Amino acid sequence: MYLNPSEYSGDIPAEQLESRIRRACRDIDSLTYNRIVKAGFENLTEFQQGLIKEAVQLHMDFCFDNAELLDSPLAAYSINGVSMSFDKSKIVTVGSVTTSSEVYSLLMQTGLCYRGLI
Repeated sequence: MYLNPSEYSGDIPAEQLESRIRRACRDIDSLTYNRIVKAGFENLTEFQQGLIKEAVQLHMDFCFDNAELLDSPLAAYSINGVSMSFDKSKIVTVGSVTTSSEVYSLLMQTGLCYRGLI
């Protein structure tokens, strides 16, 4: 895990914290094409580690705050002329992982999200 429960400062209840950290780390691994796993978190620079920890925390909060929408199989929702959808400029979907553009921007700064071969 890239974030210790003691480092988290958000609204997620303590009993859910460890499972949500694990899920967020798996999502971050997917967004970085498992390059963190390959290199080893401890072998990354302090700068990269800091960005990854911040990204995990922000992604956890994003998933917690938007759980109903993210877990829904619906792509769009409309009742009596009122519709709801994500603002595509504020979210990023890579593979099956949806996160905020803020999280993805942090991960891009690590250099671990490059889509080509390294």
